[in-house]
Amino acid sequence: MQTVLLVGGRGFIGGFIKAALRKRGFCVRVLARPQGRQLQDDEVAGDLLQMRQARDWTQALQGVSVVVNAAGILREDGQQNFEDVHVRAPLALAQACAARGIRFVQISALGHPADGGFIESKHRFDALLLALPVDAVVLRPSVVYSLRGSYGGTSLLRAMAAFPWRQLLPGDGHWVFQPICAEDLADVAAAACMQGERGIYQLGCVQPIALHRYQSRWRRWLHIAGEKSWRVPLPLVKLQVWIGQLLGRGPVNRTIWAMLVRGNVLDEGEQQRARAAFGVSVRDVDDVLSAAPSQMQDRWAAQLYFLVPWLQWSVVALWLWSGVVGLTTPARGIDALAQGSLLAHAHPVALARAAAVLDLALGLALAVHPRPRPVVVLMWISVAAYLLGFGLGLPALFFDPLGGLVKNIALLPMLAVLWVLVDRR
Repeated sequence: MQTVLLVGGRGFIGGFIKAALRKRGFCVRVLARPQGRQLQDDEVAGDLLQMRQARDWTQALQGVSVVVNAAGILREDGQQNFEDVHVRAPLALAQACAARGIRFVQISALGHPADGGFIESKHRFDALLLALPVDAVVLRPSVVYSLRGSYGGTSLLRAMAAFPWRQLLPGDGHWVFQPICAEDLADVAAAACMQGERGIYQLGCVQPIALHRYQSRWRRWLHIAGEKSWRVPLPLVKLQVWIGQLLGRGPVNRTIWAMLVRGNVLDEGEQQRARAAFGVSVRDVDDVLSAAPSQMQDRWAAQLYFLVPWLQWSVVALWLWSGVVGLTTPARGIDALAQGSLLAHAHPVALARAAAVLDLALGLALAVHPRPRPVVVLMWISVAAYLLGFGLGLPALFFDPLGGLVKNIALLPMLAVLWVLVDRR
């Protein structure tokens, strides 16, 4: 049994490659950052930001006969940068493989270097890899999707296809690409561990498909009525791309947009060349969609996509407004509200101000925190405390004609749902 070191095995594409390798009988070892957790039996500790010399890979390569590099980031974030993740660390790994006679399979991307740093750095490493004396195969897939989940831009496209009444479409959706399902890409990557001549291979389905047709296929597969589209004016689309690039958030940045507008298609003859090299036929979108029916959970995932940020930012607004009101309400008004209740002797003004500061802090944290689940838990605890504390101290609030305190009963399950949905990986 051959052992494969899989870099990027915890990502969207990497997970499918891991399954395909195991299906073919490989022993898979996944490079993983510990990040304060205990590693699984099939994981080996490693951090691309710290492994920029060939000697840094010595332990990870013990007993390995093939390396598959599926690591990649669509945008730079903090210490995560294109140069380290796409070039320096993989180059050190490739140099270590060359010294040990280990085959190297690189998952790159189809596109033009002028489209942005993601593609430029990927292609630059591809050239450096093939300049080394190493048995290397470079796979450059077009847009990658799957029936069993989505990530980044493919999640957005599926959500736009599932929009109520009519699908959303940027412009007239005429841009063409040759998407490949993640399962087919994984099969090619697994086959490349054993066969295929050294070089670069472009991967995609046989027939190029325009964006509007791609989305229509998905809408039909999801069993959502309505074939027409809401066309989003291109200036608005470009504004969203610009804002997402500026904030470093969202599924579409300038690189992804440039790749879409340019068209993401294979060179002539590349589809047949890859099939001959690896013995895997990349299926067209219709064939993939017809292979398995959609389920209720697929529709939920697609239609919740736009609701998640709406819910999250509504909660942010509610908490910030609650904090502002708590800080600006006159002290006499707070004393009058607490008069005759159990809270009358509990320093109600100070209590209200402290709660307002807490609400402001939690609202801001939910707005900016990259991993907001702990913030949502604190919000849930605070709502439960408000409901219990004010319910016992000021029971008259339950009979407010506008349901001020009663609404917290609905807020608790809403926050529980938000806790589930904010985990986007």
